[in-house]
Amino acid sequence: MPLLGVNIDHVATLRQARGGKEPDLVQAARIVEQTGAGSIVVHLREDRRHVNEKDVRSLKKMVFTKLNLEMSIAPEIVDLAIQIKPDQATLVPEKRQELTTEGGLDLVSAEQEIKRVVLKLKNEGIRVSLFIDPVNIQVEASKSVGADLIELHTGNFANAADQATQNHQLTDLIKAKDLAVEKKLIVAAGHGLNYQNVKRITEINGIEELNIGHSIISRAVFVGLDRAVREMLELI
Repeated sequence: MPLLGVNIDHVATLRQARGGKEPDLVQAARIVEQTGAGSIVVHLREDRRHVNEKDVRSLKKMVFTKLNLEMSIAPEIVDLAIQIKPDQATLVPEKRQELTTEGGLDLVSAEQEIKRVVLKLKNEGIRVSLFIDPVNIQVEASKSVGADLIELHTGNFANAADQATQNHQLTDLIKAKDLAVEKKLIVAAGHGLNYQNVKRITEINGIEELNIGHSIISRAVFVGLDRAVREMLELI
């Protein structure tokens, strides 16, 4: 079964609603790890709308599984990642006005810039993943820039309006995964996955990790974080 990476950004979102210290991100990470998840995921955005660098530094000290830092290629963020040294950096596109990440990196249009960032991070011992759309040209570019792994964007699959569209999106994910495996890239997937749609993704042989956040934190409001993570682990 794939590992589960739990994105805890929205624990910080709730904290920022009042500007205080609760709920505590490190405590959330501890519960997630104790429940059996394989990694903790946080996105350090340029505008610091939820997670900040103090959070990431604290998590680096306390996370015992894997700390996966989602990040843009902005020089300030890259420098912070090099200082903190998460276990993994996942490069994602970032727009200031977006509510959440809206799609994968366009490696083709920014290949050399991304390649420099990938090399810089890898030289510091940080494993690098690229968040990309399930398109062959992006998979091929991921290999050429030196990524260790890719995370396939499942947003179009998750947002499909009907079964036929979802089937089409699932086919695209399978084709992209097959090419990535052929290129000897480790494959993860995530974005928009929830308790209703995740099962079909788990049936794709060769996806080694699923990164899920919003639906787990939303479920935790009603049943607690421990149970919310356990329920997702049972599904995958």
